[in-house]
Amino acid sequence: MKNKFLTLICVLSIGIASTSCKDKGKEIDAKAAEPVAESAQASETFNVDTANSTIEWKGFKPTGTHFGTVTIESGELTTDNNNIQSGSILINMKSIVALDVDGDKKDNLEAHLKGTVEGKEGDFFNVNEFPTAGFEITSVSKNDTGKTMLSGNLTMLGIKKNVSFPVTVSVSGNALSIVSETFEIDRTVWGINYGSKSVFDNLGDKFINDEIELTIKVNATKS
Repeated sequence: MKNKFLTLICVLSIGIASTSCKDKGKEIDAKAAEPVAESAQASETFNVDTANSTIEWKGFKPTGTHFGTVTIESGELTTDNNNIQSGSILINMKSIVALDVDGDKKDNLEAHLKGTVEGKEGDFFNVNEFPTAGFEITSVSKNDTGKTMLSGNLTMLGIKKNVSFPVTVSVSGNALSIVSETFEIDRTVWGINYGSKSVFDNLGDKFINDEIELTIKVNATKS
């Protein structure tokens, strides 16, 4: 049984929106997309509980930070002997929410990130053209320190790259959870270049950091 392709996220460069001084999380190198993992014949299937799963994002610029969430629209994971075998999740990019501001500032920031402002559609996520992002698991392994590393193809704005990040996996009865450590991706790898000092000259302090922090929390129940 082959796993479903994830068309996810992600990741949501979302956070792109902001800041300067911060304790950086682990930055993840994006690589070329890899073959998607397949399920073992005796694997068990878990459906993602979308009401209790989310992706948290944080973006930085010299003058501050923005953070928020984006929802997981659907997903399926498979296990064999309580070990993750394969899986995919679909992210609703139209669900981008900023949690650090309110009122008009919140509305304006969310509209800019979603690309629903006329003339600024391509600055960030352009959700009318790319309403979803996706993540497809390619492998699960242990690193040198014994941490579980989840690798997968992250698709955003039609660009697919492979990323790996540390996760904690828990399987108990009919419940499965995957919680990532906070990690960073470079948004420009997916062509999100707005305000990037590495892409544009003479921005002074009017730039937005390339790195976006992400934390992924997925809960699923056995089907």
